[in-house]
Amino acid sequence: MKLLDQLNKSLRVDDIRRFQEMWPKDWTLRFISLILAIVLWYFVGGDDTVDKNVLVPLEVINLPRDLVISNQFKREIEVTISGPRSQVLKIEKGDITKQVDLAQAVPGTMVIKNEIHLISVPRGVKVLRTQPDSIIFSMDKLIQKQLAVKPTTKGNLAPHYLLQTVRMKPETISITGPQAVLAQLDALHTQTIDISGMNQSTQLQIPLDLKPALLDLIGETSVTADLVIAEETVEKHISGVPIELNDQGGRQITPSTVTVTALLPRSLVRENKDLQSLFNAMAVDEGEAGQMTVKVVPMGNSLNSVKIVKVEPMVVTYSEEKPKLPPMLKQDQAPRKE
Repeated sequence: MKLLDQLNKSLRVDDIRRFQEMWPKDWTLRFISLILAIVLWYFVGGDDTVDKNVLVPLEVINLPRDLVISNQFKREIEVTISGPRSQVLKIEKGDITKQVDLAQAVPGTMVIKNEIHLISVPRGVKVLRTQPDSIIFSMDKLIQKQLAVKPTTKGNLAPHYLLQTVRMKPETISITGPQAVLAQLDALHTQTIDISGMNQSTQLQIPLDLKPALLDLIGETSVTADLVIAEETVEKHISGVPIELNDQGGRQITPSTVTVTALLPRSLVRENKDLQSLFNAMAVDEGEAGQMTVKVVPMGNSLNSVKIVKVEPMVVTYSEEKPKLPPMLKQDQAPRKE
């Protein structure tokens, strides 16, 4: 029995020594390398490669100051990228940009290729294609133009009323933009102003009626419209208007009345039967021998609504008034001498 035990022990020792001889002495380093290789394969080599479409904004740089892009162009392009799933899926709109250098631009049409090697993407990601593959720019000279603002109206005022004028504030607007766009314009027009039924002056804020090209240049713009509305007038000949004489010299004028031709609001004519009372006529001495000039002005509330067309006569004559003598006594009424 002892012999067998010794034999078994000797075999175990021999097996252990043989196994140690077969196992590399640097097994620890090799084991660590194996673990690192597995981890690296998982995060890099083992990550799936995927494709993704991303919208990439265009960034225009170095545009000359005297030029402007006059056409509507795509502000972003669609880019197809490819790479590891973990990287590609993190890329969102705005993470990648495409610069368009227009330093060499001149008036006319330019075609810029969307070359994939000029699009900067993260390491490990590549650009497969772009849509569209080019961008077209129409370059034009940049000019400044002063344009008058004109109102556009529709409808009818209340009966017997007139739209005398529409004053715009501001009267003109200065616009800077492409020569091709501004050269075709003579004025700016407002959106339609509905004046139906109006019977008095008013002030309104009105947007301008702008085409898309102008809207891009100045945006939504409003102006102030002052509508001056007045009642219709009728022409009247008012005779017998007395002439006043502010004179202390005892002069008499001939004739003593004038005829006034004036434009009067209809309501004023209806309300006043004595139209002579609407006017003040004054004879003014302007140094002409024997003559005076007649000045006529409206009176009271009619001052702003009445327009004098003509005064007849405009010149009157005057004469010095002789002092009156006491009446002569009859002979039989003469005082008797005592």
